[in-house]
Amino acid sequence: MTEVSKAIQQQVNEMREDIIQFMLEICEIPSMDSKIGPVGERVQAEMKKLGFDEVRFDKMGNTMGRIGNGKRVMVYDSHIDTVGIGDPSMWGWDPFKGKIEDGVLYARGACDEKGSTPGMIYGLKIAQNLGLLDGWTVYYFGNMEEWADGIAPNTFVEVDPKIKPDFVVIGEPTKMLTYRGHKGRLEMKITSKGRSAHAASNHLGDNAIYKLLPIIAGIRDLEPQLGDHEFLGHGKITVSDMHVKTPSINAVPDEAVIFIDRRMTFGETKEQVRAQVEALIPNEFKDSVKLEELFYDEPSYTGFVFPVDKYFPAWALEEDHSLVRAGQLAREQIGLPSAPSGKWNFSTNGIYWAGKAGIPSIGFGPGDEETAHTVNDSVSLEDMVKATEFYAILPSLIKQQGDK
Repeated sequence: MTEVSKAIQQQVNEMREDIIQFMLEICEIPSMDSKIGPVGERVQAEMKKLGFDEVRFDKMGNTMGRIGNGKRVMVYDSHIDTVGIGDPSMWGWDPFKGKIEDGVLYARGACDEKGSTPGMIYGLKIAQNLGLLDGWTVYYFGNMEEWADGIAPNTFVEVDPKIKPDFVVIGEPTKMLTYRGHKGRLEMKITSKGRSAHAASNHLGDNAIYKLLPIIAGIRDLEPQLGDHEFLGHGKITVSDMHVKTPSINAVPDEAVIFIDRRMTFGETKEQVRAQVEALIPNEFKDSVKLEELFYDEPSYTGFVFPVDKYFPAWALEEDHSLVRAGQLAREQIGLPSAPSGKWNFSTNGIYWAGKAGIPSIGFGPGDEETAHTVNDSVSLEDMVKATEFYAILPSLIKQQGDK
């Protein structure tokens, strides 16, 4: 390890108990359904205590903390909202207070994604203490991603603070590896219209559900025909939800809607993806069954609305991109074992940062995405603290790697 990494490690060790306590406290604060005001206030209190140059909410209700005022700009992106807890009886412990077992914290949001917040915030402060942020402006961005991925960074660039960063680090769980991309996504729905009738006289009706059956079967069988890519992998598709309108449970439904989650790999266009699904609608149902792309315009908890279509492009950086090289060197400098860069299976805010805005982005965070959204949502506290070293040393290593 270099003298710089040793100095970082020493400061992390001195702050270890504060980092862990901060993590426990933000997990205790529920932040579901985009309601991140209270946890944002707690996060802001920590940044103010550490002496960040600017700390505030943005117009959407995300939390921002800034250190430095240099020409180069980087964002550390960590979403502080979570999914719900589901059936409370499935948890063997309080999902917010959590439990610590064998050095692992089990709590809602521990993995996805509050686990990166303490390391990012303390890492930035340590970097500033050691003079590693000269020439940089770096933002911690604690946002709502589960609400609708990509909207928060979209507003960061286009609404508040209207800054397009040079680089982004996404704190979604990567098992302490450097990640450099993931598949994209198109969300769609198919609406089937029928004609209602009493169930006792169902021959007089036109069942909207039945019109969807061949389409559902077609979606089920479509996956082998989807695109493939050596790094991002194979495209995916699934029916993710279904809604039915009917006068009663004793009537023929006159409307049925299915929702489709289509994960897109490189080489697949939105137009091709839509055409594949459109082709599954039988000709005799073309007039009464319609395919639509989804659009998001729900207000955040502050009432802020940012309309956006639910198309999210696939993205990936090359292995030899300067930012990926810096991430790999950062892992080496803090003593993590050598490992190839990887990718997420799920989607992150990278769909905007890199996919739409073309901003070089990598991922690094503690935790394994396989525990996300489960009752085993968890993170190693040792890794959570260790990640602080990565976030502290990375800016200085980006300078060394230069631009590509």
